[in-house]
Amino acid sequence: MELANRTTGFQEFILLGFEVGQLERLLLLVFFTLLYMLAMAENITIITLVHLDTHLARLPMYILLSNFSWLEICYVSTTVPRMLLDLALSNKVISFSSCFLQFYIFFSLGSTECFFLSSMALDRYLAICYPLRYPQIMSPNFCYVLVTASWVFGFLAYVIPVILFSKMSFCGPNVIDHFLCDPGPLLSLACRPLANAPLISLIFMDVVVILGNIVFVVLSYGSVIFTLMKNSSRGNRMKSFSTISFHLAVVTLYYGPAAGMYVMPGGETDSNVTKIVTLFYTAITPFLNPMIYCLRNDQVKEALFRLWRRKTIFVKRKVAVQKEGKGQEM
Repeated sequence: MELANRTTGFQEFILLGFEVGQLERLLLLVFFTLLYMLAMAENITIITLVHLDTHLARLPMYILLSNFSWLEICYVSTTVPRMLLDLALSNKVISFSSCFLQFYIFFSLGSTECFFLSSMALDRYLAICYPLRYPQIMSPNFCYVLVTASWVFGFLAYVIPVILFSKMSFCGPNVIDHFLCDPGPLLSLACRPLANAPLISLIFMDVVVILGNIVFVVLSYGSVIFTLMKNSSRGNRMKSFSTISFHLAVVTLYYGPAAGMYVMPGGETDSNVTKIVTLFYTAITPFLNPMIYCLRNDQVKEALFRLWRRKTIFVKRKVAVQKEGKGQEM
């Protein structure tokens, strides 16, 4: 009977998603549609602003931030549109290949974000601990090297775990108790006894990528705080603390749920908690991060003002040219 029920040729999975009523489903659809649109608008605004403003485009922090915003756009678009489609149409079927493609892209973007957060921590560490050497070290070219390395290492990290997971034998029913293809629910569908290689490879990469970057970020910001407490005047110290507090907030928002989900023991036992935590860092943090980085950032406000003033001047000149052209015709 056990062998008869064993299935290795699943063509599709069913994403169970959120087990709620019709009204709650509609409210979730409206809420996360608005959240997705706002997250996209915020991150596109940051990218556009950095590329149009010549001052920001030369600063290492904003080179990293604009690329980080592009990463957030990719990250939120990997899961939320599919989730919205399931909420709107109750289309819960996902093909085997699409499921593991989503698994790979989702985890690759997550690991890329880890490397980006470490790059931004390195930027703040060099700016505060080695201010005289900072312009030479954190040149625009070096920033683009960091960006490229983050993408490359992020997408290489989970190739082997995803391949090993896709080679596992799965037993029916083919229902994933999640709104995306996550390794925890997929493992619950795997035939017993479980193969050790997929799980070991995933845990190894989680420890290397997540814990490795957490250690780097903690050491970087720890050195920054120590330097500020030791050498800075009170005014400079408060200004610098204000800057890095935004970075620390973004780091906490990302690593807190991620560590609880994939590193801490028992992090995946409750499916409802898993869905809520996953929803937080896949849909809510891409909306919050641009606000945290830019809402109280004077340089961003000044760049917005310069862009608005330039646009206003352009419109006035265009109107004046049109009026002059009409006057000549008369």
